[in-house]
Parts: sequence; structure tokens; C-alpha cells
Amino acid sequence: MVKGISRRVVLIKSPDPKIFDEAIFLVREETAKKPGVTYEQILHEAADVAEAFVKNKFSPVRRAALPRWVWAGIGALAVGLLWLATVIF
Repeated sequence: MVKGISRRVVLIKSPDPKIFDEAIFLVREETAKKPGVTYEQILHEAADVAEAFVKNKFSPVRRAALPRWVWAGIGALAVGLLWLATVIF
């Protein structure tokens, strides 16, 4: 347990609890004490960071940019070569 340390915390509740319950951001002291920085700006920045993390981390994985017919051709060629190798040897 740490005593004597006070930190400013921003807690963001998740709109979709299937991914995460909440995100906790520790605000730097110099940022919190800057003149002109409002609580709404800090909260908006934290929400943007959490949203970007979810989009990047849980976005569908993209396959190679080859069309399906190319993959079908590669598979057919591999099976044909395998069959040919078993017939010859």
C-alpha cells in the first residue's frame, strides 16, 4: 500500500460491456494543473484513446489482398503437384 500519493484518475465506462467494463486513466499532475485545460477536455481525450484502442485491437484481421480465385488456383496447383509426386515416386 502506497501512502501520501494523490493521483487524478479518469474512469471511462464502456458502452459495450462485452469488451471491457471500464478504462482507468491516470492524469499527469502537470496536465491537471495547466491553465486552460478543462475536465471535459481530459475526459474527451480519454474516451478517444479508449475508442481507438478498441477499434485497433478488436478490428477484424484482414487477409492478404489476393482475390479468392487466386487462392483457389494456388490450392488446386498444390494438390495437383502433390498428386503428381505420389504417382511418380
